[in-house]
Amino acid sequence: MSVLQRDPQDQVRVLDENGTVVGEVPDIDDETLVEMYRYMRLARHFDTRAVSLQRQGRMGTYPPLSGQEGAQIGSAIALDEQDWMVPSYREHGASLLRGLPLKQTLLYWMGHEKGNEMPEDVNLFPPAVPIASQIPHATGAAWAKKLQGEDDTAVICYFGDGATSEGDFHEGLNFAGVFDTPNVFFCNNNQWAISVPRERQTASETLAQKATAYGIDGVQVDGMDPLAVYSVTKAALDKAKNPAEGEGRPTLIEAVQYRFGAHTTADDPTVYRDDEEVEKWKAKDPIPRLESFLRETGRIDDEGVDAIEADVKQRVADAIEAAESDPRPDPSEMFNHAYAERTPEIQAQYEEFEALREKFGDEGFLRE
Repeated sequence: MSVLQRDPQDQVRVLDENGTVVGEVPDIDDETLVEMYRYMRLARHFDTRAVSLQRQGRMGTYPPLSGQEGAQIGSAIALDEQDWMVPSYREHGASLLRGLPLKQTLLYWMGHEKGNEMPEDVNLFPPAVPIASQIPHATGAAWAKKLQGEDDTAVICYFGDGATSEGDFHEGLNFAGVFDTPNVFFCNNNQWAISVPRERQTASETLAQKATAYGIDGVQVDGMDPLAVYSVTKAALDKAKNPAEGEGRPTLIEAVQYRFGAHTTADDPTVYRDDEEVEKWKAKDPIPRLESFLRETGRIDDEGVDAIEADVKQRVADAIEAAESDPRPDPSEMFNHAYAERTPEIQAQYEEFEALREKFGDEGFLRE
């Protein structure tokens, strides 16, 4: 039975919390498995440093990803080179693996417009901060690929559980079902939409079962098990590009996981969740889970882990130095890229800003 051909309430797992195999291990070579672990460690260390940068006033508001490395890296590593990724605002790890330099992610959250510039050879959309707005974009991109006859290309779109309460989610999935687009809709169900818990979002037993309403496949996976996430995502991508007779292309994946930290650095999660809940989920941490599996199967040892740790620290340190070496953007740039040309309202805001700037000087806006 295909990993997708199951009841959406039957969660897919490969590794348990201790890294013990409890399902079918996907066909991945040893080098790729170690790279999966390396990128998860890299994403975690980058996340820790990014939060620290924000706390020191060296970066703006930032959305942490710790706890979600298994879902991000496990899914992104399943993509083929020609596939496209449409992120929300928390996919720093997935975007990195896809080819976006860490420096670019840092520049984005430091307020540089150039942080939105995707390298030409990277099939990646810019981050989408408005909740669920990227889902119709992803559906449209996949439809375009289908109309252009690019049958070897799929589009994966990431969003959180809170996005399933937005109209964009339902419209995007409905369109994908009707026009049979090569989409993989990847829901990072991290249990909290800022301070709103999962049970306040919907009365559905799972988010994956929402796929049924749109005539597409839905599957729930342990999002803190990177091997299970890889298996499910790879199967969904293969189906999107080469469905069997009578089989639809789109799939909704619900990756059940947890964000260990705050929604963003402007949030205080201690107000709405207790330490006991956080500790319960930290016991499911995807990084030691995968490391245990790699050690038990002889794919990595102490020397290998130490080498990865050193490499990760150096890469993040280099990225921070490079990002902070860029000249800070001129504050007036914030008015330049919302539309191709400034609307009357934006022009009025720009003029008001320039008047304040003339009155108070640049030190009022460029304070270190």
